[in-house]
Amino acid sequence: MERKYYTIKQAAKLIGVTPLTLRNWDNNGKLKAYRHPVNNYRVYKTQQIELFLRRLETKKRKLYI
Repeated sequence: MERKYYTIKQAAKLIGVTPLTLRNWDNNGKLKAYRHPVNNYRVYKTQQIELFLRRLETKKRKLYI
């Protein structure tokens, strides 16, 4: 079964940044978090993380071409 949401700690590890960086990106609109309806914690959708990582990879490729 595929995971639907990642916690801020899990998402930060996947992207390779700190949770504080993700909080700052959320506040600045770079990577908006969803809020868990019960505890109001930040969560990230799987598709959202995958899209963000693809965009980063595309930007890296453009830099090296």
